[in-house]
Amino acid sequence: MFVYLMMMDSQEDQSKFEKVYLTYRGLMYHVAYKILNNKHDAEDVVHSAFIKVAENIQKIGDPVCPKTQNYVVTIVENKAIDLYRANKRKNSSLYLDEISGIEVEATRVHGLAACMAKLTPRYRQIILLKYYHGFSCKEIAKQLDITEANAIKLDQRAKNKLLQICREEGVL
Repeated sequence: MFVYLMMMDSQEDQSKFEKVYLTYRGLMYHVAYKILNNKHDAEDVVHSAFIKVAENIQKIGDPVCPKTQNYVVTIVENKAIDLYRANKRKNSSLYLDEISGIEVEATRVHGLAACMAKLTPRYRQIILLKYYHGFSCKEIAKQLDITEANAIKLDQRAKNKLLQICREEGVL
């Protein structure tokens, strides 16, 4: 954890990061391991996710809240998917798009939450990062290691898909 704390200037940011680290490291490992099924890869992914969290610690308000939990899970999930795909490309010539995050069960949720649960994990990530966490497309691109143009396009597609699902479900 010392390495991460060295990335921050203020004591307040260091304290906030320490709370995030201690609270969510187990959850982040669980999410990464569920996608990768490899202990060492999961640990590497959690490490790189914490680097992203440390770089953006000033954007986190309350370190122990559902919004922060969603943010760290989104980051580690994306990092795990990227590593999974890289490993698949290295081990074979197949490019798998099947693994795209952790699915959300839509039981006991209604309205917009149910529609969000029906989105693909990638689209859900984009919507949450932009509209829930307040990141710009440029910041999302940096977080997800994609181009800004790709982030903008994903945002457009995610919004259109969410609108379509909302109409089908009678939410709009």
